[in-house]
Amino acid sequence: MATLRDIKARITGVKNTQQITKAMKMVAAARLRRAQENMINARPYSRKIEEVLNNLLNIEKNLQHPLFENREIKRIALVIVTSDRGLCGAFNMNVIRMAESLLLDEYKAYYEAGNVDIYCVGKKAYDYFSKRFNVAEGFPGIFSDLKFDFAATMVNNLRLKFEAGSVDKVEIVFNEFKSVVQQKTDVKQLLPVVKIDSAKEEVKSNVEFIYEPDKVSIIDNLLPKHLNAFFWKILLESYAAELGARMTAMDMATENAKDLIRSLQITYNKERQAAITSEILEIVSGANALRGE
Repeated sequence: MATLRDIKARITGVKNTQQITKAMKMVAAARLRRAQENMINARPYSRKIEEVLNNLLNIEKNLQHPLFENREIKRIALVIVTSDRGLCGAFNMNVIRMAESLLLDEYKAYYEAGNVDIYCVGKKAYDYFSKRFNVAEGFPGIFSDLKFDFAATMVNNLRLKFEAGSVDKVEIVFNEFKSVVQQKTDVKQLLPVVKIDSAKEEVKSNVEFIYEPDKVSIIDNLLPKHLNAFFWKILLESYAAELGARMTAMDMATENAKDLIRSLQITYNKERQAAITSEILEIVSGANALRGE
């Protein structure tokens, strides 16, 4: 049975842990605000590119472009996006489970034939998959200094491989930011480019735009920018979702520590009361024994 000293030492340890989790929650909350701002600021650029591309594609409906080519799938590139650090609940494991399920179920035949290239963005994904699967390339530690250049470089490499025919499909597994307390694990296709369907939002207009130099050239120029913005938005959403998950996890840990301290304090008081009662009984018994003599 634990002594009073043991219980008191445990209470002190839990209080120290509670201070750490509370501080981590505050740090995550501060970083989350900046991450949300970056995510919101990136949306207008991405949305405008999609709008212009959609307008052009609705005009050039029979456009044949290599980035839209849906060919027979012989080789797949799977990009897995997790965080660099833990202590964020089930954030990383949700992505890992979904990616592993794709590899062992949907893409099992491709993986067993060695026709799946795995790209791990984030330390947690790289640590997990590098020990169990053949990883083509890993990018640990990128979220400590997340830059658009990284997204553009990675997309450019994947695009060149797709255009060369060495990869026929590129998919990304990541956590989509829904709210501070909610993240959705999702799979999105990067290549071939999925044509934007905004028929419901199409506005009829008599205005005829003049494009220079020509529509096809503009589409060729905008598609790489669209892919860069698409992947950059995914990285920003994943980072914001990570911070939201960490803030929620640390908040729950702080509350659990509070409950544990209360429970330990009650146990400590009961044990202390029992010890005092036992000492009083011993004193009374001794006094009675002396009086009897």
